[in-house]
Amino acid sequence: MSLANALKKAASKTLSKLGGDVTIRQVTAGSYNTTTGAITESTSDTTVKGALTNVNRSEVNDLIESQDKRLTISAGDLTFVPTTKDRVVISSVEFKIIQVITNEQNNTAISFDLILR
Repeated sequence: MSLANALKKAASKTLSKLGGDVTIRQVTAGSYNTTTGAITESTSDTTVKGALTNVNRSEVNDLIESQDKRLTISAGDLTFVPTTKDRVVISSVEFKIIQVITNEQNNTAISFDLILR
């Protein structure tokens, strides 16, 4: 077992014990309606464990605001890489993903830090 796989497994196990339930809502563009000019979207929900914290004051910049949240989830719990088009649902509140930070070891994703608004 490589170090990256061991770290991914450890991250998943730690977050499953210490984290809370969160739903990652993967959003994909659907069809274009020519009469209304709207694009329909389809969603797929995946429930995982994650650790939610506030962003640090030192992280606040033009993109990240002081009221934003940081959600850490294990890459081993997802079959896809979250993007800024996706959303996160925590306690029936839907958050928009502002930034995705991938924590890697040897080009293998271990965990994702999602900046939420």
